[in-house]
Amino acid sequence: MFKGKLLFIIAILFSGILFAQGNVLITTMEKELKRSFTGLKNAGKEPLYFLQYEIIDEEEINIAAFNGAIQAQEYNRNRYLTVDVRVGNYKLDNTHQLRGQSGFAGFEFYVPSYEQIPLEDDEFSIREVLWKKTDEEFKKAQERLMKVKAEKTTKVTESDTSPDFSKAEPQIELGTEAKLAIDTVNWAKRLKELSKIFKEYPWLYSSNVSLTARAITKYLVNTDGTKIIEPKTNYLVRVSAATKAEDGMRLSLYRHFYSHSPNGLPTDDAIKSKIDELIKGLADLRQAPLVDPYSGPAILKNVAAGVFFHEIFGHRIEGHRQKLEREGQTFKDKVGTKILPDFISIYDDPTLSQFSEKDLNGYYRYDNEGVKAQRVPIVENGVLKNFLTTRSPIENFPKSNGHGRRQYGYKVVARQGNLIIESKNQVPYDSLRQLLIAECKRQNKPYGLIFEDIAGGFTMTGRGGLQAFNVTPLLVKRVYTDGREEVVRGVNIVGTPLIAFSKILATGDDPDVFNGSCGAESGMIPVSAVSPSILTAEMEVEKKAKEQEKLPILPAPIGGKK
Repeated sequence: MFKGKLLFIIAILFSGILFAQGNVLITTMEKELKRSFTGLKNAGKEPLYFLQYEIIDEEEINIAAFNGAIQAQEYNRNRYLTVDVRVGNYKLDNTHQLRGQSGFAGFEFYVPSYEQIPLEDDEFSIREVLWKKTDEEFKKAQERLMKVKAEKTTKVTESDTSPDFSKAEPQIELGTEAKLAIDTVNWAKRLKELSKIFKEYPWLYSSNVSLTARAITKYLVNTDGTKIIEPKTNYLVRVSAATKAEDGMRLSLYRHFYSHSPNGLPTDDAIKSKIDELIKGLADLRQAPLVDPYSGPAILKNVAAGVFFHEIFGHRIEGHRQKLEREGQTFKDKVGTKILPDFISIYDDPTLSQFSEKDLNGYYRYDNEGVKAQRVPIVENGVLKNFLTTRSPIENFPKSNGHGRRQYGYKVVARQGNLIIESKNQVPYDSLRQLLIAECKRQNKPYGLIFEDIAGGFTMTGRGGLQAFNVTPLLVKRVYTDGREEVVRGVNIVGTPLIAFSKILATGDDPDVFNGSCGAESGMIPVSAVSPSILTAEMEVEKKAKEQEKLPILPAPIGGKK
């Protein structure tokens, strides 16, 4: 932990070292890559045919304030190495799926494998780590390919017999290493003052106003001849608070501001506005009635709709899910068929750094296999056209479209970047609300629901469980057919994807951005989703789990009166 001016000086110092010596690191990686590939190419029973080194250099500053006091003030910098080794050949190699291993539903699962690299660009210190990790991964690859070949003699042929790997054009782009530029002294003062606002509300049991600044530089070399230095900086101001209802249910809300540079961060007035909005929302939730299980018309507000599409649709069009035998393969045989209303189109475009002047967290130039990011049209006028793919081919899609992604240490799989939902059936939001009321009357329902905010959720895509989803709303409103509106609580959205998509009736003309992180089998990665508000004829909710502890016995010690 560092304080104020010292923290700022250290950040600048480390950034300066990175800027001066970044090319030393990529040169060192190239040297050891060539030596290791030459020496190991025929050193095992199975030939080494592809080798890749990826180093992620992460520099992070975090400042958090609580009730007018600094709660945390930290500086961290680390370098993480991931080594990808492929033995065998493009048709069959050690990454081939194993279908008889222990794990969930009887299938194999991966444990992340990485090493930390010295922060100083000392050639032989770095090469020693590269050498040892390469040796470890080479031996594991040899052993695994033996298991793959043994399994293929005892099990039925897979439904998708595509090769395990595809060739890619070498890419060379040596960008400028990412550097942080933030006045931590000033931000610490601002966060302290802003966090004081919560002191006036003793019924808020936790709150936080924080700034996180990250500079991430990706260094990647492989035996294709690819050589990449790709920088990315992001700055996040986050406001959050939590309370409890009388029945013990924990209630929480958060708001955040995301930017690629400090110049895009909010003013104090903008942050105060979000704090006031959050406090009002929590006050309403504390008094809100519980909702019984319900199925009927609903509106997903724009940001909430983006999260919904990311969870329920986006994960099902990731390429590897069409190939793995353990997956439900919801859309595998539906290319060229209608899966959404004809006024909906969807694409994923990681090359977009902004949407409507808002920075996108899912932006990147190259994926984690060294393939250039590409815009991928997924759905056009309701018809499925494409999947997100990696260098592991799937049936009828032999090449990567730049969506091979991972957190360091994990295996690459197909993942979303910036998922964009577009509509030709747009109406102003007030009109969308009136359409909700009209649909309630048509179905003889006393009310409909509006999901203002969603925290996230999960979806089951495997064959071992139900093809279902569960999404967690943060703020929900009930709208009666006479136009009355009230905040409610205590529900989760549930359902199955094909039915959910078939019920969309119209959208608003109000697309907005969700920026967040997504966790899946290749770890946590940055993502964005853009969607307008969506009206659906049927949304099902169930009661959410509720804590059983009573409210605090003693009043809060702070002297707030509100």
